[in-house]
Amino acid sequence: MRLVENLRMALRSLMSRKMRSVLTMLGIIIGTGAVIGLVSVGSGVTASITSQVEGMGANLIIIQAGNYNASSQQSNFRPQDTLTLKDAEAIADETQINNVAGVAPQMSTMGQLSFQGTVVNLQVTGSSEDYDIVNNRVVEFGTFFSQVDVDAYARVVVLGSATAETLFGDAESAVGQQVRINKLNFTVVGVFESLGGTGLSGTRDNTAVIPITTAIRRFRNERAGSSASTRVDTIYVSAADKENIDTTVAEITDLLRTRHKIEIGADDDFTISTQEDMLSSLTQITQIMTIFLGAIAGISLLVGGIGIMNIMLVSVTERTREIGIRKAVGAKRSDILLQFLVESVVLSVIGGAIGIGFGWIISLVINQVAAGMFSSVITASSILMAVGFSFGVGLFFGIYPANRAAALNPIDALRYE
Repeated sequence: MRLVENLRMALRSLMSRKMRSVLTMLGIIIGTGAVIGLVSVGSGVTASITSQVEGMGANLIIIQAGNYNASSQQSNFRPQDTLTLKDAEAIADETQINNVAGVAPQMSTMGQLSFQGTVVNLQVTGSSEDYDIVNNRVVEFGTFFSQVDVDAYARVVVLGSATAETLFGDAESAVGQQVRINKLNFTVVGVFESLGGTGLSGTRDNTAVIPITTAIRRFRNERAGSSASTRVDTIYVSAADKENIDTTVAEITDLLRTRHKIEIGADDDFTISTQEDMLSSLTQITQIMTIFLGAIAGISLLVGGIGIMNIMLVSVTERTREIGIRKAVGAKRSDILLQFLVESVVLSVIGGAIGIGFGWIISLVINQVAAGMFSSVITASSILMAVGFSFGVGLFFGIYPANRAAALNPIDALRYE
């Protein structure tokens, strides 16, 4: 009953000084809203990255030329020329690696695509006929190129939906058209289904994929028959069975070390990572970013807490005679302490509740500004954290004023003018 009475007194006191109460709560409102808004950004970015990585392909294994984990600094910066088309063919050989559903060697170059005066600059990817399988891409119009096209160095291209619409006005009508890539004519044989949103390096529907043999011959300008003429940047492998990915990685590592004649104890000249490794690293980064954003917003709550303490000290001074009267009629030290603590917490919690609405508005604004890139996600944990923090701020910064009020001598308090 004492708590209920103290709640009533606290609300009555706050209502009697409406403007001062609102201004005092403003720091908590802004702080709580900032925490929820910024944490929602971090959660949204994490969800977006997770979705993109998972959408890259099922059970993905990424093999990059060069060792980015080697202890030798030199190995990190040497030319990345350690993977070839023959390596990809060896990995795809079922007699050597069993758990493989598809293999897509890739090389990329910046390209300029043009059609009747419309120009698009984007990254052109050279890959194999397994590209769509490994990267989990669906061709909506036309078809993907075949092994025959790869063997024939065919000048064919599969476009992303956004690229096709920009160049031809309509994705479906792009099929069969001629597009120039770096001044060479290519026939559009297919258009990917739209993924929407943006990827880690831009809009995922702005893409162009050509046979890797064509990319090496036409855009790398290296002497045919040289070792460099079959060099690739990355080999993407889709494992058939997710449960055996670690075994598959170990088998690929042994195969490539044997092919590259790497001695026992020497560093690999390639780097292998999995979809889970990539997701774990990116999630860790975004979680750190979320904590950092939340900590910055939390400073606003601390400032708001200091404002509450300041106002409560003023309130203690203003109500000194009231405290003296309460003590004179039998109120205990704990009664006075609880009264001012409850008032401080109520002030903070009301501000936190309003701050939740403010944070929701911030989230909506961010979604409008960042439309197409990511969507902020308000989680129950962020709301509980913000409200819990605001409650703690009210409690912490209310202790000193409450103690000061409870410690007043009733005789001195009654004589106070």
